[in-house]
Amino acid sequence: MRVGFFAPLPPAPTGVADYAEALLGALRPLVNVEVGDASADVCIYHLGNNALHAPIYRRALERPGLVVLHDAVLHHFLLGSLNETGYVQEFVYNYGEWMEDRAHALWRGRARSAAEAEYFAYPMLRRIAERSLGVVVHNPAAAAMVRAHAPHARIFEIPHLLLPMPQPDGWAVARRRAELGLPSSAFVFGVFGHLRESKRIPTVLRAYARIRDAVPARLLIAGEYVSRDLERALAGPLRQPGVVRTGHLDAEAFALHMSLADACINLRYPAAGETSGIAIRAMQIGRPVLLSRGQETERLPDSACVRIDSGPVEEEMLATMMLWLAAHPDDARLIGRCARDHVLAHHAGEQVASLYAAALSGCYHQQHS
Repeated sequence: MRVGFFAPLPPAPTGVADYAEALLGALRPLVNVEVGDASADVCIYHLGNNALHAPIYRRALERPGLVVLHDAVLHHFLLGSLNETGYVQEFVYNYGEWMEDRAHALWRGRARSAAEAEYFAYPMLRRIAERSLGVVVHNPAAAAMVRAHAPHARIFEIPHLLLPMPQPDGWAVARRRAELGLPSSAFVFGVFGHLRESKRIPTVLRAYARIRDAVPARLLIAGEYVSRDLERALAGPLRQPGVVRTGHLDAEAFALHMSLADACINLRYPAAGETSGIAIRAMQIGRPVLLSRGQETERLPDSACVRIDSGPVEEEMLATMMLWLAAHPDDARLIGRCARDHVLAHHAGEQVASLYAAALSGCYHQQHS
C-alpha cells in the first residue's frame, strides 16, 4: 500500500505544517508514504481553517481519501475561499434551502466571523465528510460535529500527535527570564501562539489584573496578532504592570519561552473542535494548562489540567485558578507532572502513527473492496 501525503509543511506559517512533518517521520517506519504522490493507493489530506489548505481541500473532494480535520469548523475557511454565490450554495447544501436568507446574512457580516459564536455553530462539514473514505479527528467534540453533518461517515478519533520539543538548559531559561524582567520568585503564566479573538486574551488580561497585587505573578503573551482590531483593543490592557509581550517565536525561542513559564493559559471560545498542539506541548514539558471546559478537552484527566468554564463565570473562575496556582506552586508542579505522564502515555509518536496506519489500511481496503 502506497500512501500519498498532502499537507502544508515547514516553513509554512501554520501549526498544521509542524504536525504534518512530525507525523511523516512517525509514519515512515510503518507505511510507504510520499509527499504529494497523487497516484498512491490511498491518500491522506490534512485540512485546517486557512487558505493554505484550499488546494488540498479541492484534491480531497476530487479523489477521496483519509481526511484529517485539524479544525472541525471549516466555516471560516469556506468564507475565505468562496464568493457569495458559492458560499450560499455551500451553506444550503449543509443546512437546507430554508437557510438561504441566513447564509446571505452571515456573508454580509463575515467581518465579525472571528469572534461571533454563530459562525462556529455552523461547521459546514457535510461535503468533505460525505465524500471522504474516512475522517480523522482528535477529540469527541470534532467527532460529534462530523457525525451531525454526515451520519454515515467513517470517523477515527486519534489523539493529537506529540510534537518534538527542544529542551533548553536551565541556565538559558534563567537568563531569558532576567532579560524579560521576570523575577526568579515570580510565577509566570504564558499565552502562546497566534493571538485571535477566540483565545480570550481580554479575559486573560482582566483576570491577571485581579490577582497581580495579591501574589508575585507575571503574564507573558507571546505570538502574532491575527486581527488588527484585536491588536488595537489590547494596546491599553497590555500596558498594565507585570505583562510582558513578545512577537512571533521560532521553534527554538518557542521552547525557551514556554520553559520559562510556570503555567500555560490556553482558552478557546467559541471553540472549533480543535485540540491545541500548544497545550499538548506545554503538558509534555510538565506545565499545568488552564483550558476551556468542553468536549474538546474531555479526554484529559482532571488531575492533568485546570478546566475553566466559558460564559459569565469565565473571568472570575480564571482569576481564582490563577491565584491558586501562583500561591501554591507545588500544586501547579504536581498537575504538570500528571499532564506530562498523560501525554507521554497517550500522544506519543509510535502509538499515534500506528492508529493512522490502521485508519489508512481500512480506507485502502474500503476503496478496493
